[in-house]
Amino acid sequence: MIGGIVKFSLIDYPDKISCVLFLSGCNFRCPYCHNRPLVLNQTDGVSYEELKQFLESRKQQLEGVVITGGEPTINPNFMKVITLAKSLGYSIKLDTNGTRPDVLKELIDKALVDYIAMDIKTTTNYYQQLTKYNKSLNGILESIDLLLHSTIDYEFRTTVVNNYHHSLDFNEIGCMIKGAKKYVLQNYRYSKNQIKEEQLLPFTKQKLEKAKTIMNNYVSDIIIK
Repeated sequence: MIGGIVKFSLIDYPDKISCVLFLSGCNFRCPYCHNRPLVLNQTDGVSYEELKQFLESRKQQLEGVVITGGEPTINPNFMKVITLAKSLGYSIKLDTNGTRPDVLKELIDKALVDYIAMDIKTTTNYYQQLTKYNKSLNGILESIDLLLHSTIDYEFRTTVVNNYHHSLDFNEIGCMIKGAKKYVLQNYRYSKNQIKEEQLLPFTKQKLEKAKTIMNNYVSDIIIK
């Protein structure tokens, strides 16, 4: 299901005017995720024909299409949607958790994607506990390696939550993505649609800066959001 559309955005695709397509379904259950209706397939959705008409009508106003979720690569409509958007001449940015490196490789090889933003949720020894993803992390590590050795524009990013992340975690995260082009520290913000209804806290400014200082040892371009 196509979960929804944000018809205009200046912040979701670097340096491009874009729309954002939300594809429902996810193989993670991160407690702080703010897209519960999408993750649990509880949205009314948008039909493929409605999406096609919208994208065709905005070709002169928009430069890019951001495809996000949930985890968009597991959605049954994913390839159909991304192929449509690319065929209409849009630049494509994909948000992903990296669990499907085979799909990422296919997209890169077929020039169906222009920018990939991959989440690094936490350290490897805590990944499964945090995300409730009980499969091997090999796919995630393969996706990291794929991006590090590709020519495509990309970024890695971590949503930081004081309840789940610690300053010293970033030494390991830094080792995971050493040499990356860009890394984004995205501070947690409360949402009424988050997966777990509990009291969560963002990083303090000081803790964010400490994480950035650590990551400077591994990545040259670091952004705090």
